[in-house]
Amino acid sequence: MNKSNPDLFKLENMTWPEVENAIKKAECALIPIGSQEQHGPYIAESCDSRRAEKFAALLGDKLDPLALITPTVSYGISPHHMNFPGTITLSPQTLVSLLGDIVGSLHDHGLDRFVLINGHGGNDDTLGVAVDTIRTELPVRLLAFKYTSLAAEAIEAEVDSDFYGHACEREVSELMYMAPEIIRENRIEPGEEKKLLSFKQHPVNLGVDFDEYTENGALGDARQASREKGEKIVETALAEAEEIVRDFLQLELPDRN
Repeated sequence: MNKSNPDLFKLENMTWPEVENAIKKAECALIPIGSQEQHGPYIAESCDSRRAEKFAALLGDKLDPLALITPTVSYGISPHHMNFPGTITLSPQTLVSLLGDIVGSLHDHGLDRFVLINGHGGNDDTLGVAVDTIRTELPVRLLAFKYTSLAAEAIEAEVDSDFYGHACEREVSELMYMAPEIIRENRIEPGEEKKLLSFKQHPVNLGVDFDEYTENGALGDARQASREKGEKIVETALAEAEEIVRDFLQLELPDRN
């Protein structure tokens, strides 16, 4: 990476000759994926997209020159947040098609390995479908993960709230480390949780809207967040992600002939 311009490996900041030259060395594209949805009264609705984008930039720096970063996919699967103003949701079919078009375009330009970096839990199931759909249509390798899933032990050690997972102590801590500008720190308050939230303690899929879990759109107590907690969580996930992606780059491409 050009240290005087740390965003140079982002496609949106490059000219076509710069991309043409970078692809000669790059072995994969990182595709950050988030959402446009409510995150309580104290986090901007770009939360998931911003976290995925910032994490992708950190990972791209570790992998340079082996990775290019695409523009962030800033919309995701968010129907359960639609009762909060500002949320925009995609259908699963739309997200799968969009990712297929992104991968197909970059495959035409010479890339054949793609890493989907997810910042929104609501996208998980759809990204699994996307990976299987795209890999059957194109001779490419795909890897998808929600980056916080790579830091489960660090999260368990650092997070003090009984509940977390949305506009929570964990997310605010990550943002304090990666994107503090989207936090309204003077508005941070505990989640106004409802009885139905007890179902989240079990490995079940309960189809509900998020305002049935919490009045203000938040879980847990984000007042306990800190930059130090966020750094430990993000850096743990980053180390795991770098190792996984480097192993991924060693896989042979599928034979579709």
